[in-house]
Amino acid sequence: MGFKGKSIACDQWLGVLDELNVGAFMVGSDRRIVALNLSAQALLGIRAPEAIGRDCRDVFLGVPCLAHCPFRGSGPRAGPEPVIPIEGENGESHLVTRISAPVYDSRRRVVGCFTILQDHSPIADLVNRIHYEERSLKLILDNLDVGIFTVDRGGVVTFFNTAAEKISGHSRVDLLGRSGSGVFEGGNSAEWALLMETIAAGAPRSSMKSRMITPEGVPVPIRASFFPLANEKGIVVGGMATFSDLTLVHQLDQAIQDRYSFHDMVGRSAPMQRIFENVQVVAKTDATVLIEGPTGTGKDFLAKVIHSASRRSDRPLIKVNCAAIPDSLLESEMFGYMRGAFTGAEKDKPGRFQAADGGTIFLDEIGDLPLALQAKLLRVIEEKIFFPLGATHTTQVDVRIISASNQGLAKLVAGKRFREDLYYRLNVFRIELPPLKERPADVPLLIGHILRRLSAARGMPPPEISENAMQVLLNYSYPGNIRELENILEHALILCQENTLRRKHLPDYLRRPPLNAGRAARRPGEGRLPERERILAALRRRDWNRSQAAADLGMDRSTLWRKMKKFELAP
Repeated sequence: MGFKGKSIACDQWLGVLDELNVGAFMVGSDRRIVALNLSAQALLGIRAPEAIGRDCRDVFLGVPCLAHCPFRGSGPRAGPEPVIPIEGENGESHLVTRISAPVYDSRRRVVGCFTILQDHSPIADLVNRIHYEERSLKLILDNLDVGIFTVDRGGVVTFFNTAAEKISGHSRVDLLGRSGSGVFEGGNSAEWALLMETIAAGAPRSSMKSRMITPEGVPVPIRASFFPLANEKGIVVGGMATFSDLTLVHQLDQAIQDRYSFHDMVGRSAPMQRIFENVQVVAKTDATVLIEGPTGTGKDFLAKVIHSASRRSDRPLIKVNCAAIPDSLLESEMFGYMRGAFTGAEKDKPGRFQAADGGTIFLDEIGDLPLALQAKLLRVIEEKIFFPLGATHTTQVDVRIISASNQGLAKLVAGKRFREDLYYRLNVFRIELPPLKERPADVPLLIGHILRRLSAARGMPPPEISENAMQVLLNYSYPGNIRELENILEHALILCQENTLRRKHLPDYLRRPPLNAGRAARRPGEGRLPERERILAALRRRDWNRSQAAADLGMDRSTLWRKMKKFELAP
């Protein structure tokens, strides 16, 4: 039985090899080509209609035949050949490994030949030329504010410009020659699927709001567009993604709409991951939530995330800071009043609970709520009704209650400062946010996230952080938690007028040595070092700040200056 044409299995194999960016073609017993995959078309610079049905020796003029061709009298033998040069019809040279295998019929007669071609150079013509005659194109792409990266048909990164490095946080050195799926959220992400669809369909995909993930795990909002890359023959050889940083736009949208998502929450430590998982579940319910944690840990932000992910997200989120409103005004602020309820009440005024009807009310610092109001709040939770001040009839509301406290309500209950029955009503689903000192793994992640956000608001790329500055930031305990970290980084950005944020840009209290530091601030073993090395170590540790280095060394600044001159020490 002769080899009459390509089979279903042949089509499947050609498709699989296309996914791996491996060229492949099938030749029948008459040496005429019966199948040619897209990668082979791109490599050889020829379209399938131009090749199918023609003699392989006429089509592949630049492809030397194997020494053991299955159709030669020397006997068929399959196996790899050394790397050989191939010249396509456009004159471009490729180094490929060619592997060929005979196709047999049921009687073990050779009825065809299956050949694969593995290119050892990048397949995208655009990027190939960047490294050779079109160096100016690389210069242009590297200086654009838009991130650009290209991949071949197999998804391997072949180009990654400077803006792409700044936006994504990824280094081109780490990405070139590897899968580009890691730039997004892996091979199963919608963005990566869209890029692969663009290559397969040979048609661009319209821009979309999306996000990238930095190597530290920080999400970066972007707008991405995807385009196919074709060679001179019109054969799609890869794809290109262009993207812009939408961090500032994202922040403005959040400020205008006051809506936040789980993607805005940052943390990779085990306690935070458990919180993220639980929040995603409880947000979809109407359960009452109690958020506890030290000041500055993000209780307010977490309440916004829960509301934005709930079925009430299109209704208002109303916040009441129970500690900021005087006790004499708190009841009227929360529940409203009727005209004539007290002197100056000239018209009816709805309270915060009425404003939150259908939505969510966030009772911050609820531990400061007076005991008299706690009883009224308990009735609202149980019956969804209350009396505004001066009213003769009740008002009914449908609200979800989220409360927060940094005092620990259980301790307040034990001290008779908070009603036990109200505590149990509020404590349906409790979330405890840990202090920053208990989640040190999240500090680098938060630093990158906050710097990107603050820098975007200033219309500038986030600076790099020197090793000394990062060491100070990582060794601090942050009693003010995330809020204090934000203040520290904002202070540093104000002072930083360069591309690198250094130790000298941090607030003084972070850089100031602790009391009685002096000689105790030396590293273990430094006292045994020669004087020059000991002074140099202290200067480097203090980022060449002579006052601080002198304090570490236990000497006057003038003495240190003279010794620096003596030992010829300078930054």
